[in-house]
Amino acid sequence: MGLQLRAGLGLEPWSVLNQGISRHTGLSIGTITIVSGALILLLWIPLRQRPGLGTVSNVVLLGLVMDATLALVPDITSLAVRVPLLAAAILLNGMATGLYISARFGPGPRDGLMTGLHHRTGRPLRLVRTCIEVTVLAVGFVLGGSVGVGTVIYALAIGPLAQFSLRFFTIDGPRGRVVASSGPAPAPSAAAPAPLP
Repeated sequence: MGLQLRAGLGLEPWSVLNQGISRHTGLSIGTITIVSGALILLLWIPLRQRPGLGTVSNVVLLGLVMDATLALVPDITSLAVRVPLLAAAILLNGMATGLYISARFGPGPRDGLMTGLHHRTGRPLRLVRTCIEVTVLAVGFVLGGSVGVGTVIYALAIGPLAQFSLRFFTIDGPRGRVVASSGPAPAPSAAAPAPLP
């Protein structure tokens, strides 16, 4: 997220929202990321999502690492550097989603919202993620967050990237696989435990 901000070609949708809120509150974007992550957990209640160590770590560390990245990586003016930086930021975020959810210590607030809605609606993961990103983007834009071509690319690419990385990094085990199918999620049977996000 910090790298995408430094690319200067448009933030990812959640950062557009967080930046918009930051502009109205005067708090750093990292602080807003932490607070919004905690608030998003309230949306988990009707989805019956269970937080874990990964969930709590994500809430706290994501904002801190973003602020640290912004402190360490200078502003970049060269478009020849900004474009590959944007591409790397989007790919890293997509791969990171699969890596940390597959570790089964609990998804972060935003990814738990994605997997919870996927399980509840039966809609494909990529579609659920894309709908969430577009909704968040619209609210962030209204609040004054920075939108650009990178925002659109991220919003359209992160769902398929997340679905691919979940499939790629998930290992079969006694408790099943993370559900990341391209079709509707199967209904859990009484004989088999429901897959964990």
